[in-house]
Amino acid sequence: MRKESLNFKDSTIFEGMTSIRAILKARDEGINDRSIEKILFDKSNLKKIAKDVGYLRAVSSKFGFELVESNAQEIEEIAIGNTHGGLIAIAKERTIHALCREIIRENEFYVMIQGIEDPYNFGYALRSLYACGVSGVILPERNWMSAAGVVARSSAGASESLPMFTAEPSDAIDAFKSVGYTVVCADLDTDEVLGECELKYPLFLIVGGERRGISKDVLLKADKKVKIEYAREFRASLSAASATTMFAYEIMRQNKN
Repeated sequence: MRKESLNFKDSTIFEGMTSIRAILKARDEGINDRSIEKILFDKSNLKKIAKDVGYLRAVSSKFGFELVESNAQEIEEIAIGNTHGGLIAIAKERTIHALCREIIRENEFYVMIQGIEDPYNFGYALRSLYACGVSGVILPERNWMSAAGVVARSSAGASESLPMFTAEPSDAIDAFKSVGYTVVCADLDTDEVLGECELKYPLFLIVGGERRGISKDVLLKADKKVKIEYAREFRASLSAASATTMFAYEIMRQNKN
């Protein structure tokens, strides 16, 4: 099996200090309950990672993980990617609760990405959403958080720092509408153009994947459909990560005050 194919397998192996710090920070802040069982470090690379190893040793008792001396070969065999820098964490699953109206905060911004095709694209989208201030992400049944280590790597740790909940798209729409949210879908079949229409909080945004888009039943329940206008004729669609980034930035811009 080629190592690249492991990116699409379920895994809670987190690689590199950015991903590890994200887990610890999120747990410390009560954002999620993922715990780390042990962290392996490459002893031959200790000169470069001494500061990180020292920090991990200092907090190991607080977070309840074992810090284990290892070698480059063992770490390479366990790691999925090539950006671990001599540090990998073996973690447990994160609890993701079902969405209910009681946990939706007032006058904020939530997002669901429906039908995304791979964990890297999902992670890139989460990175943009985190940077643009999203309050939480609603996950459909297939959401790539089973490949948590890959998603953390591609999102620069943002996936661990974002509140997440699960719901069927139709149920999520009903929950957000019941507390006064406007439901916006990214779609080409509309006259509303991103950058020219109002997208004020409270807002629940739904973006579709490149191939499947957003399902018809979800589009029918939306309050508003908004399209990204292109500068030239372009029959293909943007990646879900690119479209999410454009919407997230415009929503942040309109609501920054």
